[in-house]
Amino acid sequence: MYGVLLILVLIVTGGAIAFIGDRLGSKVGKKRLSLFGLRPRHTSIIVTIVTGILITTTTLGVMTLVSKDVRTALFGMEKLNRTMLETKASLGAAQADLASAQQQKDEADKALVASQAEVEKLQSQQSALEQEQAKLLEGNRLLEAAKAALLAKNDELAARNDNLLGENENLVGKNASLQGENDSLAQTNVKLGDEKKLLEQQTQALANGLITIREGDIVYRAGEVIASGVIAGGRDEEAVSADLTTLAQVASRNVSVRVGENKTDQDIWIYRPEFETAVQTIAKSPQDMVVRVVASGNQIRGEEIRASLELYKNSIIFQPHEFILARAYRIDGSKKGVAEEALMDFLGGVNQTAQSRGILPDPIRGTVGVIEAAQFYDVVNRIAPYRDGFVLSAYAREATNALGPLRLDVKVEHADESTAEVQP
Repeated sequence: MYGVLLILVLIVTGGAIAFIGDRLGSKVGKKRLSLFGLRPRHTSIIVTIVTGILITTTTLGVMTLVSKDVRTALFGMEKLNRTMLETKASLGAAQADLASAQQQKDEADKALVASQAEVEKLQSQQSALEQEQAKLLEGNRLLEAAKAALLAKNDELAARNDNLLGENENLVGKNASLQGENDSLAQTNVKLGDEKKLLEQQTQALANGLITIREGDIVYRAGEVIASGVIAGGRDEEAVSADLTTLAQVASRNVSVRVGENKTDQDIWIYRPEFETAVQTIAKSPQDMVVRVVASGNQIRGEEIRASLELYKNSIIFQPHEFILARAYRIDGSKKGVAEEALMDFLGGVNQTAQSRGILPDPIRGTVGVIEAAQFYDVVNRIAPYRDGFVLSAYAREATNALGPLRLDVKVEHADESTAEVQP
């Protein structure tokens, strides 16, 4: 658009100058003007030449002012040629560099292909190495776990070793103690030898007195309880020995009462090692112990009473008012003897239940409790009004331990249809 406008301006300018020159030439020709003393015709030619010069000059001037390329073509052609030559030379160098770069590119492409092949090979090797690394990591983990297990086992063995060292020291101490006990047992053995001789003499005396034993007055039967009590466990042996000695003294007084010698205690003999063993057992027990002093055999009036010790763990078997047993009887309680038989049967069941719960029975009678005659007949009288059946229920009157005796409260109720039937 800029070039078209420039051409239009040049055309208009050239036309205007040509018009002016033509008009000027015409006037000069008509008026026969003369310049520089020349003839009019020559003056007209000069005007035409000047007009052409002005047209060319104006055209070049305008183009020079307006276009940098025209200025360059008019005044900088030689410089432009030099520049073109330099540019051509640079182009040749650039083309040579391009060819060299292309060659280098080809070589680089070949190197790239080789590098890619090498990369693929390295990637394959890397994959194999990663797999090998995973195996090594897993092996390392297993080794760490095994190491931890071995360390734990080592700690356990070290602890066991310490325990064994402690036990060894303890055993060394016990060995020394046992050596002392061995010496003591040797002395005890000598003492037991003397006691054995005494026992042999007593056995002979017993053998000689068999007829007397059979016909004599028996104070205690074999296994009969002479005295009993509860001794607290978990204490030092000295305190336990004192309590056990007191119980033996109570047994002596009971013997004295039985044989009619209330003023002095009757002699009672307990085997000394048995006494000491009982003391040690009670002292080591975490709970109280029931101790029974029982006759070793049938004891004759006037002879020394020989007894043995029986130990049982003590505990509260029944709490106050605790239910023990209930039985239903579908019988007529008003008939003669029926109430007594039913009550005896019921008390037998209570006796079995109490023994199964842990109350110690009397060695001779096998009973665990006592019931007064007045209480017995009171229950019989309460049974009598029930003609179509009744239920007997037993409850502990008070807290009762293993030593007993068990004291009862017996309840009598009417038997309904759903109550189980038990015959006496």
